Formats: sequence, structure tokens, C-alpha cells
Amino acid sequence: MRAGLWTLVLTLTAATLSGGCENGVKDMYRQGRDDPLTYSSLWADGRASRPLEADTVAVSAGPLAESSSGRQGVIPAPGNGPRYTVAALERGRQEFGIYCAPCHGPAGDGNGYITQRGFPHPPSYHSAQLRTAPDSLFYDVITHGYGIMYPYGDRLAPADRWNVIAYIRALQLAWHAPLADVPAVARQRLEAQPLAAPRRGGAGGPAP
Repeated sequence: MRAGLWTLVLTLTAATLSGGCENGVKDMYRQGRDDPLTYSSLWADGRASRPLEADTVAVSAGPLAESSSGRQGVIPAPGNGPRYTVAALERGRQEFGIYCAPCHGPAGDGNGYITQRGFPHPPSYHSAQLRTAPDSLFYDVITHGYGIMYPYGDRLAPADRWNVIAYIRALQLAWHAPLADVPAVARQRLEAQPLAAPRRGGAGGPAP
């Protein structure tokens, strides 16, 4: 019995000394490190905080970053907002026709050919709510999906998502633009055409 007691005492002593060795000698809890936003000689630019690579997947991003949702989101490359260039709009038009038009319609009025066969109509891009919605909302919905809409984060690269958003903005602008904004030659051609009935989900403006 006494031998067992001494064994227990020696075991506890060894465990205590090992814990002290880890914390005192090895200093496992206070290792040298570079704190965020401090200088570091390890990198050529002298910054301890490294920029995120494009398409980095974060635990949470945007307004969800400080919540407990745990939702994942792709962080787009810095500065990759909608680019209203001819090349970007043409690329956006192409990708929109592939991924968006089947449900949202070529004009973005929610009257795609799939919805004409019984699939629920999505909201029109030309509603006041979506015309004033931030670009980040469109980016988030394209990436993660919404309701019955499938997420396209694994199909559309971040740059192409912004191109699609730029094209959606062009559709919105064209739908609500007054005829006076159209160049004279194109305006004469439009005025010669019969007036088309407003499309479903539109705000009464002309189709682009």
C-alpha cells in the first residue's frame, strides 16, 4: 500500500515538473511571432500581415464575419468591382446568357424560357428594390444562391461574377432609359418599330 502511495506521489511530481518545463523552459505559450499590422523582416515589403490570395475561402465574410452563422464566402480579389468596359459587358452578356437568362430572361424581367414552362418566376431586375440594391447583394446571390436558385460560385469565376453584375446594371439602365438618351440614328430606327407590350415583371419601360 505504501509503495503504491509513493508511486502516485512520484507520478504527480513528474507531471508538475513537466508542465513547468513546457511553460518555463520551452515557453510553448509565449513563442516569438509577428503580430498583425507590425513590421516583419521576413518579407520584402516589411509587412507582417500578408494580403489574401484571390478566391481565398474564409470562414465568414462581409456582414456575416461578426456573426455566429459560420457561413463561408469567397473573398474576391481587391478592386474587382463591376468594370463598365465594352469587354467586361460583352463577357457579362455571354455569361448572363448561359447561367442567368434561362430563368431571369434575356431582358432580366424574370420571364426566362424555363419559367414559361412552369418554373417559378424570379424577381425582375427592374424592380425598385433590385435597382437600388448594392452590387454586393448580386455577388452574394450568384456565389451562394438564394431560395431555389442554385449557387454558381463553382461555375463562375469571381471576375465573371462582376462582369455579369455589370451587364445586369446595363440591362437596368437600358430598361429605364428615356428615348432622348438614345443616339439619333438608333432612335429613328426604334421610333419606326411598333410599340411592344410591357413584359412581365417590368416597370413599364421599354425592353433593352
